[in-house]
Amino acid sequence: MSEKLKIRVTIGDRIYPLTINLEEEEGVRKAVNRINDLASKFEQSYAVKDKQDVLAMCALQFASQIEVKNVADKLGKKSVEDKLKEINTILDSHLD
Repeated sequence: MSEKLKIRVTIGDRIYPLTINLEEEEGVRKAVNRINDLASKFEQSYAVKDKQDVLAMCALQFASQIEVKNVADKLGKKSVEDKLKEINTILDSHLD
């Protein structure tokens, strides 16, 4: 069984206590840093003052990245753009 670790992380000026597996610590801390970095960029770029809005924007950004990756994975090694071009060519040939 994996060793548990109790840590405290700060996201958007709030402290969150977590109990995680020891081997997850590095990934969790990197994720916290990514969230805080992105939140800071949103605050600077859009002059957003409400932390809730900033964190919602971060969640949307990360979820969008995951969805794009999922689509790309389903299409195989071809990029989404390459696959769309291929579909467009097929459609054009049938419409002519």
